[in-house]
Amino acid sequence: MLYHLFEWFKAQGMNFPGINLMDFISVRVMLAVLLSLLITMVYGKKLIKFLQKKQVGETVRDLGLAGEQSKKGTPTMGGLIIIAAIIIPTLLLARLDTVYVVLMLVATVWLGIIGFIDDYLKLRSKKLAQQQGMNYKKADKDGLAGWFKILGQVGLGITVGAVLYFNSNVTIWREYQGTPKPGDSTVITKIVNNQPKHFVETKEPITTIPLIKNHEFNYTKLLPAGLRQYSWVLYILIVIFIITAVSNGANITDGLDGLATGTSALIGVCLGIFAYASGNFFFADYLNIMYIPGLGELSIFIAAMIGACIGFLWYNSYPAQVFMGDTGSLTLGGIIASIAIIVHKELLIPIFCGVFLVELVSVMVQVTYFKYTKKKFGEGRRIFLMSPLHHHYQKKGLPEAKIVTRFWIVTVLCVILSIATLKLR
Repeated sequence: MLYHLFEWFKAQGMNFPGINLMDFISVRVMLAVLLSLLITMVYGKKLIKFLQKKQVGETVRDLGLAGEQSKKGTPTMGGLIIIAAIIIPTLLLARLDTVYVVLMLVATVWLGIIGFIDDYLKLRSKKLAQQQGMNYKKADKDGLAGWFKILGQVGLGITVGAVLYFNSNVTIWREYQGTPKPGDSTVITKIVNNQPKHFVETKEPITTIPLIKNHEFNYTKLLPAGLRQYSWVLYILIVIFIITAVSNGANITDGLDGLATGTSALIGVCLGIFAYASGNFFFADYLNIMYIPGLGELSIFIAAMIGACIGFLWYNSYPAQVFMGDTGSLTLGGIIASIAIIVHKELLIPIFCGVFLVELVSVMVQVTYFKYTKKKFGEGRRIFLMSPLHHHYQKKGLPEAKIVTRFWIVTVLCVILSIATLKLR
């Protein structure tokens, strides 16, 4: 809004000191980080007091983990402040006529609502259980049905995939091979190093293959020649899978104080660099990566997400004063997946989202092996002491804060490796 307001001032001939500040994405990125930090740190405390007043506290099942009972009664649904700290700076500082910004605002609200409903139903069920003397373990299953959460993630995947495939404002610039014909309006000419360079816009479903020199891959090639007119179906299915997997991975990772929050902030830094580089013509040309017009505006949204996560850590770090709940974890996972798809770096997700991936896989492997051994031997066996993986290390006796810090360090290494792929091919 501020960007458009300043543009209106200039159109009216109003010139005053600082009127051109909003023209610079770097300035708006820094303001977005500061504003989101301010919102979470100032209003986070107010939200905690409100949740405590409403008795929106976490109930804890006895899993035999160190320190788990101390978490009993800690306010949950703190993801509300994360969502607010993402949306408000984005609305104020980003260009709201950019399709990528609008799409991410929709994704944030979409998954935020799903997570909020899930948290609300769980809390209502637990209050009823407490009043009626029911078992908390049973009440914990009375949240939003798993199939409904999946349906919500699928719906978001369809929306993101359809917009990226069909919207006319979503394009990629690729270098034109050969000499363009005079007057060819489809060819865009830019001066690079005092030499003309020619480009064409394309809407093909392309992704980036990490560590490969000719590093672009067209999803259409996965289909037989006779079915390539249906490449949009394949693309949307891929988007659905990625959003569902990453969103659930983030949700599962949110099991220790500050783990999902800090990990998401670090991943956000990685995605912010990708978005800024691909959205800037000269950086994209220098790094030999695809240039995506308008993508730079997404940096403001990502900056707000990073600031929101860091500010939330003020209250969510060990020992946590508030938990984000599904309201925050599902939203952050969906945001990360959607941005990765938008910047065409989805094949890097297993690297920079390595912690989410390992946590998700540990649960899948544990459950599958337990069912297999129970069917074969009559008794279920386990690979890990407990899943997700962070609980395995808790069972081994590692302090919670040490586990979280080490997972952060692993994420830093994964993020550095992902960023390095911009040049390492």
